[in-house]
Amino acid sequence: MGASGAERCGMLRLQGISEPDLERQLLRRGVTELSAGRHACADCGRTPLVGEQYHRYARDRVICELCRPQHADAPQASDVVRHSERGHAVRLRARPAA
Repeated sequence: MGASGAERCGMLRLQGISEPDLERQLLRRGVTELSAGRHACADCGRTPLVGEQYHRYARDRVICELCRPQHADAPQASDVVRHSERGHAVRLRARPAA
């Protein structure tokens, strides 16, 4: 059986945490976990969108497509930002001949 709203608030007060502080902490943790695997542009700090190209330079510097024209030298590698669920989609396949 779950605790009522009043019981939850009472438990949080006993631990010295207010409900808004707990909500903020959980939100921060979630945002940190989501951004951990993303590439951010070394120049502007922007996270490139899915389908957008990003470019790798020396010392693993990642530059977005918008900042690329500011760099005269060629990138070491370029790639496309993939969706986080890439490879997890259901795909139709042809049935084998009977």
